[in-house]
Amino acid sequence: MSTAETKAVAVDASGSGSGSGARRVARTAWSITFMVMLFQMINYADKAVLGIVARPLSEDLGLSHADIGFLGSAFFILFSVTGLIGGFVADRVKIVWMLLGMVVLWSVLQVPIVLMGTFGALLVCRILLGAAEGPAASLNNVAVFGWFPKDKRALPAAIVTTGGSLAKVMLAPALALIVAAYGWKAAFLGLGALGLVWSVVWLAVGKDGPYSVSRARERAVASSETGKVARVAFWRIAVRPTFWGGALGMLAIYGFVAVVLTWLPSYFEQGLGFSRLNSGFLFALPSITGVGALLLSSIVSDRLIRRGCSVRHARGGVAVVAFVLCGAMLLILPHVAGGWIAVLLVVTAYGVGLATFPLMQIVVSHICPERQVASTVGVFVAIYQASGLLAPWLAGRIIDAAPTLAEGYATAFQTVGITAIAGAVLITLTVDPERDRARIAVLDVLTHADGSVDDEVLLSHLPNHSAQKSHNRTSYEAK
Repeated sequence: MSTAETKAVAVDASGSGSGSGARRVARTAWSITFMVMLFQMINYADKAVLGIVARPLSEDLGLSHADIGFLGSAFFILFSVTGLIGGFVADRVKIVWMLLGMVVLWSVLQVPIVLMGTFGALLVCRILLGAAEGPAASLNNVAVFGWFPKDKRALPAAIVTTGGSLAKVMLAPALALIVAAYGWKAAFLGLGALGLVWSVVWLAVGKDGPYSVSRARERAVASSETGKVARVAFWRIAVRPTFWGGALGMLAIYGFVAVVLTWLPSYFEQGLGFSRLNSGFLFALPSITGVGALLLSSIVSDRLIRRGCSVRHARGGVAVVAFVLCGAMLLILPHVAGGWIAVLLVVTAYGVGLATFPLMQIVVSHICPERQVASTVGVFVAIYQASGLLAPWLAGRIIDAAPTLAEGYATAFQTVGITAIAGAVLITLTVDPERDRARIAVLDVLTHADGSVDDEVLLSHLPNHSAQKSHNRTSYEAK
């Protein structure tokens, strides 16, 4: 694609073009966003299906609670490892093929479970499924980032993130009905079929956008005298305070999500005295608050960007506010009277906390070269997801050590609230995307210190490398 052609496509995708071309590209961008949201729904359903089939599965195969728990943990054995690796692969392979390959693998791995139906088959397939799903949490947003300029990324990223919440509301009940009518194997078969249907549609409509990693890589090749793609050493990105401060801060929120998924129904039943049936219904409420908070925060953040606010304030600042609100609601949880007030606090805190995920991924994607967004966001996500391995266990220890179950659950959530406040302080002190992008720009000829214009500037072939490097260094020194 020529420079002029690429520039024209980018203008259309940003919504600043005119005529049918701009409308066509905009429709494609939102179609891709919708498909990636469905990708996220399937991804979440693959994780949640084990909990849905746990009882009939244990009865059919004679499994203990420990066996079911082991199957659940096995999913995460390779999850973070492939999450780290997948981002680096996506820097070199088109994101459209990465997503397709992952979903096909998810579908294929359901087949041995259906055909064999043994504990061994379940164990091996769940381990491999976790490996295949590891990169999904970062690559889904990277896919939609490729279709939107930086000032318009919060809303599509939020829509993608709502896929997990919508899966809990829509797919989980459907899977439960399938299990009740046809048995536990049918749930795995249904997920496999759903993945294959998605794959067929994605083959027809999936493509990389004008702001994608692959397009940035093509520009880098075209601007290189040797025809090779130069890369900034990853450690230089990882040592920037925006990266490590953001990752450490996000440990608290991902840990909270893991605690909610593991313990919230039990808290409603044992801690607040709701019936088991009502606890199951109440478990859907965090998904509703999550969707609302994601959409609201993204709209506010994008509007702040368009009004001239920095990425630090419009993205990171909104995320910090969400951190503080989430932490404050959990901190006061042990001191409230009445079960419904406690429910309101927990489910609202969950929704507000969920809003931080797309915002912080956008923040981190801002500091790195465009052609290295996939690996940067991939490692960032893999680091904070590590808290999902420990947080539910630590919450269980707190619950067991408390005088009563009600106090134990409240204290566990309060502890999460303390870590969220600490995360807000850390992010406030460390996260400054403009500063860290300027420092990366010194090292990379294709990275503009002013990230607000890179979508336009990086479309050029930069014929004068030395002049560009001088511009980057001057911008950095001015910071």
